[in-house]
Amino acid sequence: MNIGVIGVGQIGKNHLKTYQKIDGANVVAIADINAEEAGRVSQQFSVPDVYSDFREMLAREDIEAVDVCLHNNFHRPMTVAALERGKHVYCEKPMAGSFRDAEAMWDAAQKCGRKLSIQLSTLFNDETRAAKTLVDAGRLGELYHARSVGYRRRGRPFIDGYGAPPFVQKRNSGGGALYDMGVYHIANVLYLLGNPDVQRVVGKTYQKTAMDEAKRQESGYDVEELGLGLVHLGGDVTLDIIEAWAIHLGGLDGSSVVGSEGGVRLDPFGFYSGDGKDDIEVNDKDEWKKAHARIGTPEDKDGVYNSAQAHWIAALEGRVELLPTAQIALNTMLISEGIYLSNELGREVTADEVREMSKSTAVF
Repeated sequence: MNIGVIGVGQIGKNHLKTYQKIDGANVVAIADINAEEAGRVSQQFSVPDVYSDFREMLAREDIEAVDVCLHNNFHRPMTVAALERGKHVYCEKPMAGSFRDAEAMWDAAQKCGRKLSIQLSTLFNDETRAAKTLVDAGRLGELYHARSVGYRRRGRPFIDGYGAPPFVQKRNSGGGALYDMGVYHIANVLYLLGNPDVQRVVGKTYQKTAMDEAKRQESGYDVEELGLGLVHLGGDVTLDIIEAWAIHLGGLDGSSVVGSEGGVRLDPFGFYSGDGKDDIEVNDKDEWKKAHARIGTPEDKDGVYNSAQAHWIAALEGRVELLPTAQIALNTMLISEGIYLSNELGREVTADEVREMSKSTAVF
């Protein structure tokens, strides 16, 4: 499977490392406006061809799929251009910098008949696969509430020593904690719930934790460090959200899903049965083999669930049906932007209001 990668920054390099471990993944070209860095990375990963203009790379008929590894507000133009050139696209999370742009990406994939997948790596974790097995087997009964939790005591990009300023600038990223890490946790619970329709959202965002003023000025920090929300979903299901880049607490319990017959927590993993006799808790990697055996997690004999990228390549080769990461990521965007809009308006908002009021933040 011949692949072209757009963007060789921190995320692009991580993707290239992963492709080296996947049989059938053949990265033949990279594109980046930083020609010097692109040349260095091409040598590091033995990629034969380098482009400073991604459009020239897309013109190659031998490239079947493209991996977009850029900041959020660049996802739509690169993805749509690749789809329209007949390429399948794997794109970094979140899907885009706004719901409007994410929807345009989804529509383009449907129109062009190409596969679109969003990097939702946590869907392939032991915890998520075990929880999905329990949900699908009916062990939780009727699902009615979920909680999406993300915790960093001090984890603001650049401000706290990790990442670059674009991560905390709306003009590049579109949002903060909810877009950077919240996408993983919200998408996880939506996946377990069967990705129900979003109906209403109420939420609040904060930027209150002190930071070095020199770094604030240098970075142009204008995104949230804490996002909170309550979401009404189809099927009389609710979802509450807390996503923290920085907070004065020692920790938060992990994401969870509860039903009429049992409940599951993802981090640390725990399954809690109705009568308490079948409870399972996993606090050590060495315990996972026994836990999977008790839960009945399907064995991944062909490695198609080893990682998000391994699954992507397997789906392109026709060895497995592609998980609906784009649909889940689109719903996640709807929820996240719903929290932003609710915070702006000071009230609950409907999903239709979010769709109607969402504006493109794409950088073309």
